[in-house]
Amino acid sequence: MTAPHEPIPGTTIFDGRMAMKGYPLNKMCYSFNEAAARQEFLADEDAYCAKFGLTDEQKTAIKERNALALLAAGGNIYYLAKFIGMLGLNVQDIGAQQTGMTVEEFKAKLKAAGN
Repeated sequence: MTAPHEPIPGTTIFDGRMAMKGYPLNKMCYSFNEAAARQEFLADEDAYCAKFGLTDEQKTAIKERNALALLAAGGNIYYLAKFIGMLGLNVQDIGAQQTGMTVEEFKAKLKAAGN
């Protein structure tokens, strides 16, 4: 079993430090629960990111649509799910990216593990 302080390959550990780092990003992603917020973001992404005070790292990850970089920038997968959903992706797509598998391989692995 992996000790809590040892990273799991392919993952970003979301701890208190990451929660603080990702607060603006996660707050913005939470706002996407409202259709009006999603429309405002799509109309002017830069202004919407500025409204929440995203860091340069977070803004770059948003512009590049890079879910793994968003996780590394403090994003919590549960908040990011709304943003990645706007891109037509889901949490299984992110799991596949984290493991270096195709989505089909990742789904098969989950099924084999009983998930």
